[in-house]
Amino acid sequence: MSGPVLVVVNAPGGAPDRSSLEAVTVARGIAAATGAVLEAIAVAGPAEAGAAIAALAGRGVATGLVVDNADLTVDHPDGWAAAVERVAGARAAAVIVGPGTERGNELLARLAARMGRPFAANCLSVEPGERYRLTRQRWAGSLIEDCWLDADVRILSVAPNTLAAAAPDGSGAPAVETVPVALEPADLAVRVTGREAPERGRISLTDAKVVVGGGRGVGSTEGFADLEELAGLLGGAVGGSRVVTSAGWRPHADQIGQTGLRIAPDLYIACGISGAIQHIVGCKAAKHILAINTDEESPIMGVADYAVIGDLHAVVPAISEEIRRRQA
Repeated sequence: MSGPVLVVVNAPGGAPDRSSLEAVTVARGIAAATGAVLEAIAVAGPAEAGAAIAALAGRGVATGLVVDNADLTVDHPDGWAAAVERVAGARAAAVIVGPGTERGNELLARLAARMGRPFAANCLSVEPGERYRLTRQRWAGSLIEDCWLDADVRILSVAPNTLAAAAPDGSGAPAVETVPVALEPADLAVRVTGREAPERGRISLTDAKVVVGGGRGVGSTEGFADLEELAGLLGGAVGGSRVVTSAGWRPHADQIGQTGLRIAPDLYIACGISGAIQHIVGCKAAKHILAINTDEESPIMGVADYAVIGDLHAVVPAISEEIRRRQA
């Protein structure tokens, strides 16, 4: 039997995020295929880490590891890379898996550099063996690559919002183990000094079940009022195309696409969006896409499940009115 599979779990507020649960699903599959034990290390403070590990109950994790170092905070990227390196070495981990988010890929890239091992980012599928066969996203998802990963310690991340996290089963809660980790001053030299929090109460685009997206056809910042109203009625979030964020109509944090966010809602309503390939990369994981556009030949129609050919400024308010009527 090989060494354990170690999965890195990002746990803001003490709860594993969606991408981390997707990584746990892949890591569990690798552990099952190789006969290895699955262990998790929570990237969080001690109290939050304990809560995050408890939340992994029923996901096949045998042991949850809590890093014990008084100086380490979630704001130390090098510190966490060093901590995971030390924990992985002490556990003789054969595979290290993490979420392919910006934060997850940053941590694993730093880790791979420290360990002198290759790092395969944004994997879509993993087939364990003497060499691991991988399918992964390249160039922000515009290219799919089949490749092999051959190393004594395999480090990889799972492309976010590309597979469903497995539901908890009856496999029980992980045991919790605190691991003291000694760090050098250089490990803590780099730290995040500030964070810009999203609007209070706002639903994250990556977590929303319904996303209403706007493109050039919205016309202005004010034009998003109708989209905000519709999203509010559906309990969803509002995003935009690159054209929209470049024009300053929405902040960059709302951008859906190759250089923005990848979303995977149950329903994506694309309003006035032509559907350039860069945008399709960001929304193609949606279960259903409804396109509202005056141009029936626009590329978005090629991926949409449903389409309304018409002016979004008339169609969107009409949809909102019908929802209000039915909710009355």
